[in-house]
Amino acid sequence: MIHGPRFNLSDWALKHRSFVWFLLIVSMLAGAISYANLGREEDPNFTIKVMVISAALPGASIDETLNQVTTRIENKLEELDELDFTRSVTMPGQAVVYIELDPTVRGRRVPEVWKRVREMMSDIRPDFPQEFAGFQFNDNFGDVFGNIYAFTADGFTPRELRDRVDDIRDLVQALPLAGKVELLGEQDEEIYLEFSPSRLAALGLNQEDVMATLANQNAIAPSGVIEAGPERVLVRVDGEFGDAAAIAAVNLRIADRFFNLADVATVRRGYEDPPQTLFRFEGKPAIGLQIGMKSGGNILEFGEQVDALMNDVAADLPIGIEMAKFADQPHVVDEAVGHFVKALIEAVAIVLLVSFVSLGLRAGMVVTMTIPLVLAITFVFMDYWGITLQRISLGALIIALGLLVDDAMIAIETMISRLELGETLTDAASYAWTSIAFPMLTGTLVTVAGFIPIGLNSSAAGEFTFSLFVVIAISLVVSWVVAVLFAPLLGVAFLPRTLKHHGEKVGWLRGRFHGMLRLSMRFKWLTIAVTVIAFAISIWGMRFVEQQFFPTSDRPEVLVDITMRQNASIAGTRETMDKLESHLKDDEDVLFWTSYVGRGAPRFVLAMDVQTPGPHIGQILIQTPDLAARDRVKAKLDQIAETELYAADIYVKNLEIGPPVGKPVQYRVSGPDIDATRDAARKLAAVIATEPRLTGVALDWNEPARVVRLQVSQDQARRLGISSADIASSLAAMFSGRTITQLRDGEFLIDVVSRGSADERTTIDTLRNLQLATPTSTPIPLASLATAVYGTEQPLIMQRDGLPTVTVKAAITTKDQPATLVNALSSRVAEFEETLPSNIRVEVGGTVETSADSQEPIAAVVPLMLLIMAFLVMAQMQSFRLSAIVFAAAPIGLIGVVAVLAGFGVPMGFVAILGILALVGILIRNSIILVHEVQVLIDKGRTRWDAVYEASDSRARPILLTAAAASLALIPISRQVFWGPMAFAMMGGIIAGTLITLLFVPALYCAVFGVKPPGDDGAN
Repeated sequence: MIHGPRFNLSDWALKHRSFVWFLLIVSMLAGAISYANLGREEDPNFTIKVMVISAALPGASIDETLNQVTTRIENKLEELDELDFTRSVTMPGQAVVYIELDPTVRGRRVPEVWKRVREMMSDIRPDFPQEFAGFQFNDNFGDVFGNIYAFTADGFTPRELRDRVDDIRDLVQALPLAGKVELLGEQDEEIYLEFSPSRLAALGLNQEDVMATLANQNAIAPSGVIEAGPERVLVRVDGEFGDAAAIAAVNLRIADRFFNLADVATVRRGYEDPPQTLFRFEGKPAIGLQIGMKSGGNILEFGEQVDALMNDVAADLPIGIEMAKFADQPHVVDEAVGHFVKALIEAVAIVLLVSFVSLGLRAGMVVTMTIPLVLAITFVFMDYWGITLQRISLGALIIALGLLVDDAMIAIETMISRLELGETLTDAASYAWTSIAFPMLTGTLVTVAGFIPIGLNSSAAGEFTFSLFVVIAISLVVSWVVAVLFAPLLGVAFLPRTLKHHGEKVGWLRGRFHGMLRLSMRFKWLTIAVTVIAFAISIWGMRFVEQQFFPTSDRPEVLVDITMRQNASIAGTRETMDKLESHLKDDEDVLFWTSYVGRGAPRFVLAMDVQTPGPHIGQILIQTPDLAARDRVKAKLDQIAETELYAADIYVKNLEIGPPVGKPVQYRVSGPDIDATRDAARKLAAVIATEPRLTGVALDWNEPARVVRLQVSQDQARRLGISSADIASSLAAMFSGRTITQLRDGEFLIDVVSRGSADERTTIDTLRNLQLATPTSTPIPLASLATAVYGTEQPLIMQRDGLPTVTVKAAITTKDQPATLVNALSSRVAEFEETLPSNIRVEVGGTVETSADSQEPIAAVVPLMLLIMAFLVMAQMQSFRLSAIVFAAAPIGLIGVVAVLAGFGVPMGFVAILGILALVGILIRNSIILVHEVQVLIDKGRTRWDAVYEASDSRARPILLTAAAASLALIPISRQVFWGPMAFAMMGGIIAGTLITLLFVPALYCAVFGVKPPGDDGAN
């Protein structure tokens, strides 16, 4: 056994009382200051290990874009060592590639990886076609805008509203803590020249010549400098357009004829048509102001700054412009931290009550005084290491509360026992160091080691919960220091000089425990067998405990994902969303809502599943007053989606906690052939739809889109001096519009776009009647050069790791967890896979995959945890047999865990798994204290039987007190969505594990060392 050196820290503290009191006071003051300085957040930050590369090849078909752009990017990215997988969305002329890094990549290394990705793309840039328009990189995929305001206008143009919001952005950007500040939903102005090709052809005009004339007049071109002796004189040529009227007034000379532009085209100033994206507040067009905070700032302080500024802004807004805040992260954080602080206070009160009831007034007061001291010193370390007050760190403090009083309780219990034997206060206070300080330290370090899988695993979920490990480790180590340094001083100050010996009095409860203890020791093999059987039953009972990743958020927002067919226009998406929003206007459960057409909501919380923008998607964010209203709104929207909007895939969901997933049940179907892969995915969707607990089964890309291919007679086109590029250019100018120049309006550039008139560009009949102009300005009908062939092609192609991949997604209608439903479907899916060709594979995605990805790094660290625990236990015990006895208690807590989770129907989530691992350390700690006391008594001359009995009796009280404090302190967070499963698991594990340990460990000790009852042959 390891014993402490001759130096006695407790004795030293008593000999330097003034200095130790000074340290105590300074620690409390420093803790109060640090608590005030700690940042506040709702959830801890974690690195979104995703980068987005956007690339464009204008005019290319989807196959050309896939082969020439997407494939080149994906092939190059395979060289990236840190790559987990790539996923891509390819559309005609545009590719979006998502790079997902391996979960084991540490967050601090991510920026360096993104730099290498940029270099890799620069290396392959020469390999792309000459028409390639370049890359755009977004490595700020995880940017969060905590404050978002919506501005609506009545009587103002969108441009006037944008100018006003742009001025407000400048004011916000000047705030000291302001980070990224962006506008949302602003519509770019454009000047449209709408030609009638038939009219141009009838007049013998070439649209290309008209556009070239306008571009040349408006160009910025150097016009020279006159060197006039000692002076330089600049020369300027005017002619640039000031507004749409100036463009309409242009006179054109084509050959020998003059035309006014207004005679051959309608010139009008408007806004991008059709728009790329739309933002609306309560159904009205709006412009949003997204406000982010600098990293490391205090969001509550920043929120106050923003509120003060925006109150001034609101007072200065003209009548007709209204401002509304629809994302208020500082308020949410303030409320969340307030709830946790309340739970922390409740937990402190529970622990204090346990201390007073169990130890008496004076001893309870000593233990009580150690709690704020430990918390104060913990706050100092949290402040130093930049750990904020948020869901995880505050939960860690609550979990630690029940554990951190353990050392103080044991120290004071030991001191009281020495006082009862007649020792002086000083000798009694010093005795703890010589007797139990080092077993207590070993037990504390073992408990900390139980949380190592949280601290050292590198998954996104592990990064999310990292502060749990740090806060618990700090508080437990600090609690040991307080127990051996400050607790003796407090004991001397507040405990009576003498105490009566109460050893003879045996209460009813203690008497019953004595009887059970003797029986368990006497019938040791039966005790061991019963414990092993109970443990085996708990393992079997795990099948009745549902598996969960992270629970959904307990925030009152409702998020609605709308996905149309991939060839839908933004007008069609907006029409569907209008129908859905019409049901929100008079709903009493809805405070307000915002909608986003062509894109998803901005990332106002980190855990959001951000969608790839496109005209076929939309999202509605609904604010409700409370959780009951949220659930009613969800139920109503689900009903509306099923009965009225069945043409769209509508998914109504809560916000998520932890890494975002989207629809919880997902299967990926991958294969080299697009058609075969999509057909397999459709059949898999039919299999999944047979599960009645699932709803909203949909494919993330499905139907092909209609396409018109023009087969040009090249020989005839060449005779007329017309190329395929000329035809494509004319068609683009007719239907999509072509930017010919830009009007410079202050700091804004307004595109001047040439396109066909509204009645000609919106119908396919124009292809039959379109007139082309030859180089001699002779009109030629397109139908004479090209034949229209109607067909279909993919509107988009999604790939994962370079293979076309269709994801089948489904929502859950019941309270069942995703893992339960995936397990229920496993046999049906396996049978379906057997019918597929060998080159098509099916993989489970969604919540189940994300959970597995997060648990694998934990499992990888568990051996290290066990090794550290084994080292600590062996260092303390110095015996293989004693260490084995100590370790045997580790898994016993599972008996209580399964009984509670299965009995109360609580799912086992990611956080609950962390709690179960931590239980290992807690139970080993109890065993160390117990077995150490047995050896101490044997060294004093007791027989093994008496030593085991007396040690179990004397250590039962502090162990039970600690178990009561640790389990009861979890009650305040057991009601919370996030911490509930962990609280239930730990409460069940601690209570059952502790009770069984007090009987199982003595019985096991007797079995290992062959200890027999007194009077039997060979008694020890």
